[in-house]
Amino acid sequence: MDLHGIDLNLLVAFDALMCERNVTRAGVRIGRTQPAMSAALSRLRLLLKDDLFVRSASGLQPTPRALELAAPLGEALASIQRTLEFTQEFDPRRAAIRFTLGLSDHPAFSVLPALQKRLSQLAPGIKLRVKSFTARDEALALLDAGEADAAIGVPGGSTPRIPTMPLFEERFVCVARKKHPLTKKKMTLDAFLACQHLLVSPEGDGVGHVDTVLAQLGRKRDIAVTLPHMYAAPAIVANGDLLATMMEGAVQGSGLRDQLALLSLPKEIALAPVPFVLHWHRRNDAHPAQRWLREQIALVCRDKA
Repeated sequence: MDLHGIDLNLLVAFDALMCERNVTRAGVRIGRTQPAMSAALSRLRLLLKDDLFVRSASGLQPTPRALELAAPLGEALASIQRTLEFTQEFDPRRAAIRFTLGLSDHPAFSVLPALQKRLSQLAPGIKLRVKSFTARDEALALLDAGEADAAIGVPGGSTPRIPTMPLFEERFVCVARKKHPLTKKKMTLDAFLACQHLLVSPEGDGVGHVDTVLAQLGRKRDIAVTLPHMYAAPAIVANGDLLATMMEGAVQGSGLRDQLALLSLPKEIALAPVPFVLHWHRRNDAHPAQRWLREQIALVCRDKA
């Protein structure tokens, strides 16, 4: 393809459409009217010989060709922006920026309130938008597509294009209602397995860390309830005889701590703490505003620890 005569604004429009999946919102994002965005999309389709986005009940859905183009075009635009803006100092008190954060369930409850409070004090013109995810691959997809500036979740395998920063850890605890019969007994593996259990499984696979350890011991627990939302678990446990093995921070933040008992897990079930890390894309590594945001997240998590 001959690059001479290609309007760079078309690529900016494509990036906005990929992020927003809506013509009107994409126009607002880059300061263009809805008719201008529709015209840009028509020109993009003609230039790239692909529909790029098709309408659906949930908004514009990218075609395989659009998904293929999203990451390299996003990186190219970000590189151009860094080149033009890198020498500018970032003043948080005067900034008018919207950051998008990808957050899994627990950081949304445990980190976001303190982060928003800090940003409102230091940078009142900065806006936050949150996108949720459950699996690490979803977080990487958000970062690759430019749909999130940073994401907080559990770590995974090494990915050079996605740097990470350790933030905090959460230990596992066994939770029961305050007057559960097990609170008056010694916690043994047999006593643990004699109870029914609640399993928090965000991925919906029905297997938790406890079940992996029990399988190695040739044992199995009786799971009465499986649910994807961790913060729904304390209320269920507080109103019945189920046990739940979950992160301590979720229990402390549930508002039901006075109705719950924290029990030690049987010695046979040794679970390592869950680490949470900050992910971001390498293309945002040196951007002053992005660096500042990551610093604020790190400081909030340090205070939390």
